Amino acid sequence: MSNRKAAAARASTKSIRRSCGLAHNAKTSSSRPNKIQEKKLLMLDLDETLVHVSKSLQESYAHSFPGVKCTYYVYLRPYVHKFLERVSQLFDVVIFTASDQEYADQVLDFLDPQAKLIVRRYYCDSGSYYHGIYVKDLRRLGVDLAKAVLVDNCPDNFRLQKDNGIKIQSWYFDQQDEELLVLLPFLERLAAADDARPIVVVRLAHCKNEKRGGGKQEKSTEAPKKQQGKCASIIRKDKQGAKLKSGKISIY
Repeated sequence: MSNRKAAAARASTKSIRRSCGLAHNAKTSSSRPNKIQEKKLLMLDLDETLVHVSKSLQESYAHSFPGVKCTYYVYLRPYVHKFLERVSQLFDVVIFTASDQEYADQVLDFLDPQAKLIVRRYYCDSGSYYHGIYVKDLRRLGVDLAKAVLVDNCPDNFRLQKDNGIKIQSWYFDQQDEELLVLLPFLERLAAADDARPIVVVRLAHCKNEKRGGGKQEKSTEAPKKQQGKCASIIRKDKQGAKLKSGKISIY
């Protein structure tokens, strides 16, 4: 995917999300119970980590802005449900998104409709700014940093706790993507450790060495061609043998 197309996809996503003024405290509102931390805490970013939201016709998701009703489409990253089902057995899974609650809740209610996989949700008001850059400061959440990690496609989000951050490749439309599956063995090992941070540091060093050696190449994230046909409330479509799930949600 060209740099121009990638930039256009990122810009489209940002235009979908509503702007959010940051609160002065770390309090978040959520219908999910605030569980006592017994397992380690796996914090997951939402957009471009688990899903991608776009105006492209494939996956249906309707979102309204003040005075305007718009229809958008949510794409689920390949293997996202298998990933969530496995990590929910190992961790207390939490979503920490830079998006606002109204937007994020609609996507998460579709992703985890029975609220069995994700125990809590943190939104944009749980973040802060550091030298003008939005960051997800885990200290504001009062978590034990030895027992918490954040998986995010944007390294700036965990720049204050780099030893707790796990970068994942940004995802847009590629249905051949297997990044979530690739990450699972590492997370399984991390779940059994007393302190997650040394293991994350070793992984980061390994990734840097691999990058210097020209190891892993960036996968194409070019948008798929539009398919004909109407979107039902729940539909399945095939593209190159891969099945895509979608669910249409309208907000008035």
